Amino acid sequence: MADHHLAALAYLSWNPSAPADVLLRLLKHDDRAIRRNVVQRRGLPVEVVDAILADPDRSLRMDFATSENADPAQRGRLLDDPSPRVILVLAVGPTPYRKRVEPLPDWAYERLLAHPDGRIRCETVTSHAVPAHLLAGLADHADGPLRKAACRAWDTLTDDAREALLHDEDLDVRRAAALQVCRQDAERTAWLVESLANSWHRETVLRHGMLSRELAERLVAEDDPGAVAANPCLPPDLVRRLADHPDPRVRLAVSARPELTERERAAIDYTVGPEDRLGVLDWVWDARNDPEVLRRCATSAHTWLRRSAAVCPGLEPDLVELLSRDEDFAVRLLLCEFHPEPPPELLLDLYLHGSHRAVMILAAHPRFPAAGLAARFADSTDPEERRLALTDPDLPAETLAEFARDPARRRAAARHPRLPVPLIRGLLDDPETACAAAGNPSLPARDMHRLLDGAGVPA
Repeated sequence: MADHHLAALAYLSWNPSAPADVLLRLLKHDDRAIRRNVVQRRGLPVEVVDAILADPDRSLRMDFATSENADPAQRGRLLDDPSPRVILVLAVGPTPYRKRVEPLPDWAYERLLAHPDGRIRCETVTSHAVPAHLLAGLADHADGPLRKAACRAWDTLTDDAREALLHDEDLDVRRAAALQVCRQDAERTAWLVESLANSWHRETVLRHGMLSRELAERLVAEDDPGAVAANPCLPPDLVRRLADHPDPRVRLAVSARPELTERERAAIDYTVGPEDRLGVLDWVWDARNDPEVLRRCATSAHTWLRRSAAVCPGLEPDLVELLSRDEDFAVRLLLCEFHPEPPPELLLDLYLHGSHRAVMILAAHPRFPAAGLAARFADSTDPEERRLALTDPDLPAETLAEFARDPARRRAAARHPRLPVPLIRGLLDDPETACAAAGNPSLPARDMHRLLDGAGVPA
């Protein structure tokens, strides 16, 4: 099959208007990527789901098990799959970037947690999609990994269950339970610091655990006191000592502590580079609904505080406006990514001029100012601006038809849902534009079947 035919079928597999009979034919194609595209679609018709679950290709069923767009109840049907590997993948579930996936129904998790295969039970409890009320029921389970998972539902456990987990015979369970209480328990903090010497969990304890004076002094004297520099229990004199530490990472951690004034922050020799990847400060996120704390952070001279404030949805309108003009690109980008109402012009500006790959998704934001872009960019010499003109919901029909005939713009125009069907068909027959036309949601179903016939896909 010619490359452009295969590519056109790939675009057809993404077409949101493709009906069930077209999708069923695409599932018969021998190209794995095309079949996977169908499986990963949102809102699959029941007959297509039935075909996927009955497909002899195990990898296809595994793709459905990890689909973030699949209906959870339909994914749960894979519990009856003949392959243990499929059920194992179902237990792991989807892992999308910065997106919450709807959990499986309770009955599905109950079956997974009671599965005779211990690997499946353990993979299930590592998933953060399992509801807390189900995890809480594992506090007295015979399997240590499942009792350990119950600790993640700490707030819903009874006092007796918590006490039992804190004294569990399994070391990993005791550690998991101690991690839940170390913020208020200096003894367990000290125990965890020693017990987790080679674990990444140790850093969590250093950042948040309650510290005795003795332990705090010893940790500050370590070669790498970066994590403890952010601990809210660190005594003031030890904070001042670390403010002059030779390691710039330690000084940065100290400079972002919540109790410091702006003058005290400025007195510390720290830097935040434009490309530095910094997580949201815990104390800012914990105060994400506190207007006073958010105002202090959004107006701070410290870039890390402003970045942390930018991800908090509770920012007041004047602070949103302030951060939209921030000199730091990451502040502006985070505001667009996380705030429910970012300024429309900021979305447009970052899309056109931002260098980070994340800006490409901004055009899909509900507040992206698509209206009026045709008048602004239809005649632009910048190809990206011309492409944006096609997103204008009020794009005149004559302008759209003109774009469809323009060699420099016809490929982008071929995807426009308001393009007249005769023009879509003409573009579908042209190898240069066939892919984009195959993905046009206004393409009639009979033309989709014509495309499949030409590619030799069985009816």
